[in-house]
Amino acid sequence: MIVPVILSGGMGTRLWPFSRKLQPKQLMGFGGKRTLLQDTVHRIEGLSEANFPLVICNASHRFVVAEQLRAMNCGNAGIILEPMGRNTAPAIAIGALEALQKSEDAVLLVMPADHQIENIAAFHQAVARGMSLAKDGHLVVFGIAPRGPETGFGYVRSGASLGTGAYVVQEFVEKPDLATARTYVDSGRYTWNSGMFLFTARTFLETLKVHQPEMMKWTQAAFDARETSDDFIRIGEEAFGQCPADSIDYAVMEHADNVAMVELDCGWNDLGAWSAVWDDLEKDKDGNAIVGDGVAVNASDNLVFSTSRLVSVVGVQNLAVIETGDAVLVVSKDQDQAVKDVVGLLAEREEVDAHLTVRRPWGSYTRMGEQDGFQVKRIVVKPGAILSLQKHHHRSEHWMVVRGTARVTNGDDVFDLGHSGHTYIPAGAVHRLENPGQEDLEIIEVQLGDYLGEDDIVRLEDRYGRS
Repeated sequence: MIVPVILSGGMGTRLWPFSRKLQPKQLMGFGGKRTLLQDTVHRIEGLSEANFPLVICNASHRFVVAEQLRAMNCGNAGIILEPMGRNTAPAIAIGALEALQKSEDAVLLVMPADHQIENIAAFHQAVARGMSLAKDGHLVVFGIAPRGPETGFGYVRSGASLGTGAYVVQEFVEKPDLATARTYVDSGRYTWNSGMFLFTARTFLETLKVHQPEMMKWTQAAFDARETSDDFIRIGEEAFGQCPADSIDYAVMEHADNVAMVELDCGWNDLGAWSAVWDDLEKDKDGNAIVGDGVAVNASDNLVFSTSRLVSVVGVQNLAVIETGDAVLVVSKDQDQAVKDVVGLLAEREEVDAHLTVRRPWGSYTRMGEQDGFQVKRIVVKPGAILSLQKHHHRSEHWMVVRGTARVTNGDDVFDLGHSGHTYIPAGAVHRLENPGQEDLEIIEVQLGDYLGEDDIVRLEDRYGRS
């Protein structure tokens, strides 16, 4: 069987401010109905021999990932939680160990969760071509014919032919400078490294053990210490923390002598930077791509990406202008790889971690305004959902219902509130909010106190295992 292993652990820093630490790009949509993660899952449909996928993600994204999979009727997918990031090689090793629980002959189809593919039939055909190589003990990488001298991708140098559209891999090359990238493209011997792979679980683990024995030791220990619930597989945190962090390219592919490349021509885009997003979008006659409420005058080859307000550009060229409710980025498209450096400078700021609207397993909250001593939030609770039983040391809260029915626990009292009903939660009081109705519950919450951070929550009981 083919076990799709979807890598969803990245933070997408080069697509800030749309991509955030708690809501990275793979969990977002770029104008379509599905998110990038959901597109990746959809890509598996119709693939011969494919089983339910394994999605490997950061533990902090677990509820959003589970919700998005359920929305696609893919509740049987396995969700493996990484307690911390250790790059792609350890993540794939964990996926391989789990796949072996399903089948001794499992073939892994490794796919990052943040790619776009236009021609799914061509993708399936490439996977079919790679299957015989994988079953014969090759580590297969899918190579993309370069559309130009791209400096944001790694490259693969090919050697002797292994059959239709398949070649022996002679070298993996990391992201080159522009002059070197031009020589690669002109030579005709290099393809872009798509970051998608195909191999048997057993071949990968045996190769990892040879070239990275320490990594194999600690991933095996972390997997052996796993805890499985109805929705998630939690790998051992202590052992995984000891595991060396490295990519599959550096840790395995560059050292192995059984690597093959299968050509893939399917309209591939990894959406790794804003210029790649611009490449993927429809454009007007002047080359401007506009998402959301935007206007371009006497301007060309720009990306205008607005999520909450009107954005206008006049007399400019080759820019990406990205607007969210709490941040604006203006960057030259040929400098967009440096956006990650901006994120590094802003590492301690809330705008790096979360959007104004933050998803929770019970619904969401939106920060509407904040000043010294108070904060206003709009809270939406899904039908039948319930927040944790909790208390705060530093803040009191006022709740007013604007839609639906709220079941409130306030100290020893439990009561329902309808439209325009309100209650006051003193600091230190044990409280809970529940939606017993059939429609979304919406309340406005006003917090008052000397500290209003999200870490001032003491959870006493929680349906979602966060207490």
